[in-house]
Amino acid sequence: MQHTSEQYDAVIKTCRDLYEKKMSDYGSAWRILRLPSLTDQIFIKAQRIRSLQENEVRKVDEDERSEFIGIINYSIMALIQLEKGVVEQPDLSLEEALTLFDRHTAETKSLMEKKNHDYGEAWRDMRVSSLTDLILQKILRVKQIEDNKGKTLVSEGIDANYQDMVNYAVFALIHLNANAASSANQSTA
Repeated sequence: MQHTSEQYDAVIKTCRDLYEKKMSDYGSAWRILRLPSLTDQIFIKAQRIRSLQENEVRKVDEDERSEFIGIINYSIMALIQLEKGVVEQPDLSLEEALTLFDRHTAETKSLMEKKNHDYGEAWRDMRVSSLTDLILQKILRVKQIEDNKGKTLVSEGIDANYQDMVNYAVFALIHLNANAASSANQSTA
């Protein structure tokens, strides 16, 4: 489990670094996005990953990694929007945006650790394509909850679904990073 924690932190650091750079470039312009818009951005990223996994030809020179990072960052933005509400004008300083990012990723990691304990790290035996499908399923659930004005009868809320998307995307990146390291080791042998 300690190894998972370290791998998780490394993935989140990569995501946070990009988030910080984009905040420096664009400020918190994303704060005007309504939740369905963020959900749709995550959907686009997940659909692109699925397309990359299924198609041999790529016309844009980007791989799955950047899309999984996008899923993580957009999901964290959605969690921040759930907490703070949508605004008409960007309102977060870089410092506040990073504090919120750190808090939400810490809460999401804590959820992962609890589930990981109960499930016995079953995700390690899953394929990246299955993790992609689970993210897409979570997105469709969120869309349905949004269409129901946030009401559920017996299901977890939107926030838990965004957290699950973050965790599935982190798991996928851990797998992809391990595969890349393994390929690099084989090519130097």
